Amino acid sequence: MNPAELLQLSGGYWAACALHAAVKLDLFTRLSENPATAADISGLESCDRRGLTMLLNALAALGLLVKNGELYDVTPSSKKYLSKQSDGYLGHIIMHHHNLMSSWARLDESVQSGTPVRTNSSRTDDETSLENFLMGMFNLASLAAPKVVPAIDLGGRQKLLDLGGGPGTYAIHFCLHNPGLRAVIYDLPTTRRFAEETVLRYGLTERISFSAGDIITDDIGNGYDVVWISQLLHSEGPQGAGIILEKAVRTLLPGGLVIVQEFILDDDRTSPPFPALFSLNMLVGTRQGQSYSQGELTEMMTQAGIRNIARHPLALPNGAGIMTGNID
Repeated sequence: MNPAELLQLSGGYWAACALHAAVKLDLFTRLSENPATAADISGLESCDRRGLTMLLNALAALGLLVKNGELYDVTPSSKKYLSKQSDGYLGHIIMHHHNLMSSWARLDESVQSGTPVRTNSSRTDDETSLENFLMGMFNLASLAAPKVVPAIDLGGRQKLLDLGGGPGTYAIHFCLHNPGLRAVIYDLPTTRRFAEETVLRYGLTERISFSAGDIITDDIGNGYDVVWISQLLHSEGPQGAGIILEKAVRTLLPGGLVIVQEFILDDDRTSPPFPALFSLNMLVGTRQGQSYSQGELTEMMTQAGIRNIARHPLALPNGAGIMTGNID
């Protein structure tokens, strides 16, 4: 890597902060209604005109806005993904990333101590942060689910447990794709409102219910023939992840299917880049969490009593992968 590339890497957060500020100020929603000048927007958003003009110009430089004379307008992609009026809105996950930045700035402390520095975790009682996290997960899952769900055969399966399912995005998409399927979303009590509102939005309240509890310490039920565990194991160390898998197995009927989605490292743990960096996100935010390699996941699943373990041949972004197995 040459000096120019190193410096671009070092200062990459500048562009991220510009995007975060614009989403926080809801500028893309405002401009998706009508093009406007900095003077027009500053009066409505109670912003300093000089500061806002600088931000708008930077957003145009990044290709997120178009400037014509003194008027600023959204690009088609900004209107689709950054306006609250769009079904494709990604603002929640962007604001969740914004909430993580202060802990990432203290990464050196976590590396030295081996303990988290983040206090506003994804399970915080702060309603705004919790909404950004949960609906951010909805943003991401909504992008992936239309590709993932049709690739997984649940023919003949009748009851799915979406373990740690948050707002229930995958439970919703699995039920939409499999008309005979019913589902339960299991997560902390603070998640209930977001899950029930999302399920209602899709008209699936008769087929999807919510069960509240702590996955590690509480009973999670039984009588399922498929358990979906998406981006949950990385929040725990090997012992906690093993407990989750063992409890998932105990919920299943004979022949039940376990499906795990994670950001999966190669066995040397240095690639792909995203899972390797995601491990650092777990370092600053959790006591034991980490990304796992395919070999490690296979071993944990085997120890939990899962058989016929295989990685699904589905190419997903950010090193995400799906592993399946069943019980006797």
